[in-house]
Amino acid sequence: MLKIVGDTHTHTVACDHAFSTLADNVAQAKKLGLRFLCVTEHAPALPGCASEVYFATLPSNLPLELDGVKLIKGAELNILDYDGAVDLPDDIIRHLDWVIASYHPPCIEAKTPAEHTRGWIKIAENPHIHVIGHCGREGFEFECAPVLQAFKDFGKVVEINSHSLHRGHSIDNCREIATHCAQLGVPIVISSDSHIYFKVGAVQPAIDMLEEIGFPQELVLNADYDRFMHAVERHR
Repeated sequence: MLKIVGDTHTHTVACDHAFSTLADNVAQAKKLGLRFLCVTEHAPALPGCASEVYFATLPSNLPLELDGVKLIKGAELNILDYDGAVDLPDDIIRHLDWVIASYHPPCIEAKTPAEHTRGWIKIAENPHIHVIGHCGREGFEFECAPVLQAFKDFGKVVEINSHSLHRGHSIDNCREIATHCAQLGVPIVISSDSHIYFKVGAVQPAIDMLEEIGFPQELVLNADYDRFMHAVERHR
């Protein structure tokens, strides 16, 4: 059975719409036996979220681990247009271990699948972005074949976000994306996108979907600690 050894997308009270501290999240990760936790707050363009100062000082202020759980220092960038603009400068994000980029409606207006496609390909070209965040979410559909090929060509990791599966047709979008990833050999991570401590590690809906389509476990980076840490080192 597919299992994860760490959660690759979590939030804390550093964002106004999250409700737990980092210590709360770590305690839950330890309780579940997770070996690492990615700390990936929303970047500043999303109202009520962490500032540039937070991300600039994150690498020096967070310890390597807390209570036996390894901390991966990251960010969830907001995509601002369909030409590759994001809301943190390169000189900050290049010092982070795990950089996700996502479409969020408060920061960008959903348009056509053709424009969403162009936007993802532009994001794929950014060498400082490691992870494609919840790209299966409803409302931002795109053309799978060219986008997933770009993710493969530029070495991106695709996130299967368990939280997104509860939104409308997102589960169908995620299933199609995962199927293309399996065909192309694009690595994925399974995440909770937790905004409260008891959601940390809560990824069973994503696991169920991946097992249903027979997704190859060797492409799931956070199903194996060494595999995931090798990916982090490679992006560094």
